[in-house]
Parts: sequence; structure tokens; C-alpha cells
Amino acid sequence: FQLPPPKIHHPLSLSLSLVPLSMDSFSTQDSTTTATTTTLSPYSTTTATATNTTTPNTSSRYENQKRRDWSTFIQYLKNHRPPLSLHRCSGAHVLEFLRYLDQFGKTKVHTHLCPFYGHPNPPGPCPCPLRQAWGSLDALIGRLRAAFEENGGKPDQNPFGARAVRLYLKEVRDTQSKARGISYEKKRRAKNNISSDKNKLSLVN
Repeated sequence: FQLPPPKIHHPLSLSLSLVPLSMDSFSTQDSTTTATTTTLSPYSTTTATATNTTTPNTSSRYENQKRRDWSTFIQYLKNHRPPLSLHRCSGAHVLEFLRYLDQFGKTKVHTHLCPFYGHPNPPGPCPCPLRQAWGSLDALIGRLRAAFEENGGKPDQNPFGARAVRLYLKEVRDTQSKARGISYEKKRRAKNNISSDKNKLSLVN
């Protein structure tokens, strides 16, 4: 089964008529005794896979997720028009990939004109767009950055670590924080305080 090549208006653009992708493709699941159907990438057909009764540990789930993310990105490059090789991939192409994923997002990001802008718990629906959550994109880039070097890429040539990508993620974080009325900084400080308290307790004991 082959997908028709996407229509492109210029060399760096991609067609949005590809098979829909959601960030569910990037989520991990505990295995069960039954056969399940899993979508590995937006360009492949679903494949039935039998799973065992053992719940994988965190490391195994992370490695499996990283492989799926890497396969998805490589397929994305192959569907690029013109096709793009990995060694020619830059931070700009990574940004294209992240913006492409936005159309499959599930996080409501309110605009400035929305009455629910900055409201963490909107009391009703609104027509604001759905986007990929900042946390999902940040974790995805972390996995792809590691996978790039594990597959022979040089750290100083890693497009996922490009300054443009870091700035984009920061912009997404700040924009979503204000639009959704959520402070990511407070959450991060809270986690750091918990870790610090645990360290203090371990030293006392």
C-alpha cells in the first residue's frame, strides 16, 4: 500500500492530505494478553501486534517510543517533496515537522479574542484551534535528538538541538501558558522542591 505523493506549493512545504497523525502515535501503552492494533506512523497502515503479559519497564517503553518516533520522522523525510536526506536536514525542517504535527493536536489554545483566554478551566466550548501540547513536543524533540546521535549523527550537527528549535519550543511554552492560564514554571519548581526534600530526607536518614 502506497500513499499518493502530497501536493506541494514550494520545495519546503508539505501536503496536509497525508494520513492523519495524532500524538497517540507517540504515546506508550502497557502490553496485555490480547492482540492490539497500533499505528506506528502517519504514513503506514495499522499493524496487528501480539503483546505479552509482562509490563515493560520505563526504560523499555522509552526506547520503544524513541524508535517509533525516529521511524516516523524518517518516513516524513521520505515523503518530503523533494525527498530530503537526513544529512541535509536542518533545524528549519524540524520546525516544519513540528508545525505539521499541530494539525493533529488535541490541546485547546485560546486566542486573544477568545473570552476564555487565560482561563485554566473554560466553562464552555469555543472555536479556538487545537494544537500539540508543549510538553508533548518537548519530550518528542528530546527523544529524536537522542535517536539522531544513536543513528550515527554528530552532536554538533544535530538538527533537533538547533537554536531555532529551542526558541520555537520556548515560544510554544510561553504562548500556551498564557492562553491556557497554566504556569509551567511553577510546576517545574514544585517538582524541583519535591526532589530537594527527598534528598534532604535521605541525608538525614
